[in-house]
Amino acid sequence: MAGGGNAIRGSRVGAGPMGEAERGEAAPRQTVTYFCSHGHRSVVTFAIEAAVPESWDCPKCGLPASLDSENPPPAPKIEPYKTHLAYVKERRSETEAADILDEAVALLRSRRKAGEIIF
Repeated sequence: MAGGGNAIRGSRVGAGPMGEAERGEAAPRQTVTYFCSHGHRSVVTFAIEAAVPESWDCPKCGLPASLDSENPPPAPKIEPYKTHLAYVKERRSETEAADILDEAVALLRSRRKAGEIIF
């Protein structure tokens, strides 16, 4: 039993040589080079009509990159994760915290003396 005689076996739609005549003319382009603080150089291609952004994320390290090779933008400052307690301590001084704690304890003690059930 022999296989069928399919002349384009193993090909897919769109396979084969395609030239500019079949696709149409390519839009005029410009290449722009961006530089990050790690010394990486990224070349990005834009259409001539497109607005070129001042900064671009470096594809190698993720840092911001700019058009100026002499003065690349510095790495953004990453602040460590803060707990809820750290935010509270930013808003309150130690004396304010002690006053609030004393007030809360006094309220609990007064309720306990009055026989209230506290959950």
